[in-house]
Formats: sequence, C-alpha cells, structure tokens
Amino acid sequence: MTLTHPDPALGDDVVLLTVPADGGYLGVLRTATAGLAARLHFALDEIEDLRIAVDEACAMLLAIATRGAELECRFAVTDDALTVEVSVTTVRGARLPAESSFAWKVLTALTTSASAEANGQHATIRLLTRRTEG
Repeated sequence: MTLTHPDPALGDDVVLLTVPADGGYLGVLRTATAGLAARLHFALDEIEDLRIAVDEACAMLLAIATRGAELECRFAVTDDALTVEVSVTTVRGARLPAESSFAWKVLTALTTSASAEANGQHATIRLLTRRTEG
C-alpha cells in the first residue's frame, strides 16, 4: 500500500510504503528511494549511497523482525533533504547491532545522519540525507 500526501505543517511530501518483511521486497524500497532522491536532484553517487544505506537499514531490521511482519517505510521529502524511516515489529527482546558495528559505520558514512530506537517489540531506523550543493 502506498500513500502520498503533503504535510502542510512541515512543508514535506510524505510517502508511506509498506511491504512484507522479506528480503525479496527490498528492491521496491531501493527503487522508491532512488526515485525520490532523483526528484530532489541528488547526484548519482548520492542516490546510490542512499540506496545502499536503506538496504543496510532494512537488512538490520529484517534480522530481528517477527514472522509475518511488515516493513513500514516513511519517506519525507523537503527542498534539500530526504528522510527515510524504516520500522518493523520485532521478536521479543530483539536488539539492533551496536553503533560500533560495521552496519552502523556504513549507515553513518553514507548518510548525513542515522539513528535508531528499539523497545523490544518494535524497531525504527531513521536516515537523513541532505543534497550536497554544487
């Protein structure tokens, strides 16, 4: 299910996309990420970096997702940035990799900022990428 609507309070366009929490559906999220980044006139290398970051974030979440869960992806588009929040219902007591892990090093290297929260039942990874000038 895909919903697109502007958020007048934030001046954002918001795209919500929900897919089964299965690696076979990650291509849908990568394609949506690339399309929205291209809409913001991101450079090709920035688009590829963001696609890789979204893929890595989803892989982290799929590893702790409950059976039959859905991966929820919220894209917020502003004039110069794309924020991607990916969430999933997790198995009891699940934890995301430590911030010192290779996966987090990838996320922080490829985005402007990356953060996460997990409460033992639900986990969200938030990626913000600002378009470089020039």
